[in-house]
Amino acid sequence: MVNITHKPTSLRKAVATAIVKTSSQQTIAAIQNKTVPKGDVFEFSRAAGLLAIKKTSDVIPDCHPLPIESAAIRHTVDGLNIVVEVEVQTIYRTGVEVEAMHGASITALTMYDMLKPIDKEIEISTIRLVQKKGGKTDFSDKVAAPLRCAVVVCSDSVAGGSKQDSAGKAIIQKLQQQGLNTAAYLIIPDEKETIQAKAKQLSEEGYDLVLFTGGTGLSPRDVTPEAIAPLLSRDIPGLMEAARSYGQQRTPYAMLSRGVAGFIHRTLVLTLPGSTRGAEETMDALFPYVLHIFRVAEGMRHSND
Repeated sequence: MVNITHKPTSLRKAVATAIVKTSSQQTIAAIQNKTVPKGDVFEFSRAAGLLAIKKTSDVIPDCHPLPIESAAIRHTVDGLNIVVEVEVQTIYRTGVEVEAMHGASITALTMYDMLKPIDKEIEISTIRLVQKKGGKTDFSDKVAAPLRCAVVVCSDSVAGGSKQDSAGKAIIQKLQQQGLNTAAYLIIPDEKETIQAKAKQLSEEGYDLVLFTGGTGLSPRDVTPEAIAPLLSRDIPGLMEAARSYGQQRTPYAMLSRGVAGFIHRTLVLTLPGSTRGAEETMDALFPYVLHIFRVAEGMRHSND
């Protein structure tokens, strides 16, 4: 199965349809009047479809078991056709398209089984996904102009040459996956004044996004939050709340991260953990969603022009 543990949970929705074609108005009347020998076609097929939705991962090998938070099955008569519409919702790490299509398929097949004794020309056609919402694709904001990005590694050992940087390089790779290039990659020691000076410099140079990694923990030399917080003209606490919540689902130590985020004038500054894993998980938690900030900023600038 595909690894989805890095994905954040979000509201997912899918709508699928199937068409059951009958050959006569008599069949439609039997369904509507509930005179089909095998029973109420709409209710029996709806029950079968609901079971199918919940059992999708049992019969489709690569589907992940997931919680079904909502499922609805609707039948619409259209001439001699019956359109089956299945809507499925969940809050999870992966979508419910296959669940919706499986539900539509089994609903239609149950109708076929119930109707074939009275209609030898019954037919199932056009099982398809109509709508899919939720997940990363719905929140992949693309900014109009390229962003100038900088990655700053705060580490005494890396700055002193006794250790190689991996967290900063991991962040650069994550940025590349979002189509963002890193214009500046810097390594500085865990000194409050040095961190503040570098943050001010990058903001004055017009960088749009600056990511600091390291110094967000609880050791005596971890001072990145203390250095950055006083410089923020507007803080955005929800960003690091989201990052800590994401990390907490993977390691209990995520609660110890003291990262902060916000704007220094027009520069968005994020402070990430110094561990490679912590930095990667924070990037997974925040991107591409954080790019919406720049879309909002673009709109505000245009409205003021």
